[in-house]
Amino acid sequence: MQLTGIHHLTAISAKPRTNLAFYTGLLGMRLVKKTVNQDDVSAWHLFYADGKANPGTDLTFFDFPAAPEQRGANSISRTGLRVVGEKTLGYWRDRLKQAGGRTDDVVEVDGRLTLPFEDGEGQRLVLVDDGGAGSTAPWERSAVPAEHQIRGLGPIVLTVRNLAAIEQVLVGAMNMRRVRDYAAHGAQVHVFAMGGGGPAAELHVIESKDLPLARQGAGGVHHVAFRTPDEDQYHAWTQRLSELGIPNSGEIDRFYFRSLYFREPNGILFEIATDGPGFATDEPMATLGEKLALPPFLESRRAEIEAGLKPLG
Repeated sequence: MQLTGIHHLTAISAKPRTNLAFYTGLLGMRLVKKTVNQDDVSAWHLFYADGKANPGTDLTFFDFPAAPEQRGANSISRTGLRVVGEKTLGYWRDRLKQAGGRTDDVVEVDGRLTLPFEDGEGQRLVLVDDGGAGSTAPWERSAVPAEHQIRGLGPIVLTVRNLAAIEQVLVGAMNMRRVRDYAAHGAQVHVFAMGGGGPAAELHVIESKDLPLARQGAGGVHHVAFRTPDEDQYHAWTQRLSELGIPNSGEIDRFYFRSLYFREPNGILFEIATDGPGFATDEPMATLGEKLALPPFLESRRAEIEAGLKPLG
C-alpha cells in the first residue's frame, strides 16, 4: 500500500482578491474550483491547478482574515512548484522581478535548479526543475506560454523540532522511504519519498530544535495532502491509522475527493485524499472555476453562502 505523491497543498490568504490575481494572472495557473471551506462556509476555498485539474497540481487557499503567519518550527515552510528546464527558470526570474515580486536568483539545490520566491503575503514558494518527468496539461488560456507553465506540486519542505518522531510516522505508518540527505542554506535536509519517488512525491524535512514554534496565519500553510489512487486503498489507510493508534478525523467526503486527516507528532496537519471523483464532477471541464460551486449538501444554502462571501472582483 503506497501513497503516490502530493495530492494538494492548502494555504491561507487574508486577501482573496489579490490572491486570485497573483496565482491566475502572474503565475498563470487555472482556477479550477471556486468553492467554500466546507467547515466554515464564510470563507472561500480557491483551487489553482493545471489545465485539466489533475490531482497533484492543486495549490489551494482558504480565505481567512488572519494575522500574518509567525514563521518557525513545526510548520510547512516552503511549497515546491514544478517546471521544466533552465530556460523556464530564467523566464520566471525575469517575470517575477518585472512584476516587483520577491525572488532570489536561480540556484542548484539537491541536484535540481530552483528559484525561490514569495507571493504578496509572504507565502514561501520555490520553482523546481523536474526534468520534464511525467505528463503535463497546460492551460490554453494562461498568460504564461505552455512550455513555461507550472506543471504541479512538489517537493514540499517541512521544518520540525523532532525529526525522529516525524520519521517514525512517515516511514513506519505511511510507508515512505528516507532516500537521501543534503545540505542547503546551512541546514541538513532529509528527503522522504513515496510511490515512484521524484520531485512530485517527496517531503524534505529540516530539523531545527532552536527555532520558535510557528503560528499559523496569512501567508502560511494550513495542511498538505497525499495521493491515494482509489477508495479501496483510502479505506485501507483509515484502517491502518486506527490500528496504529494514530488519532484521525475518520473518513470525510469532500465531494471532489475523499479525505482523511491526522497530525504527525510535531503537530503538522496531514491529509490522505483520493484522486477522484475530481473537479469535473459538477461542472464541465471547459468552464471549471467560473462560478461558485457547492457540494450537494450545501446547495440549499447557496443564497445565504453567496451573501456572506467577500467579492473576488
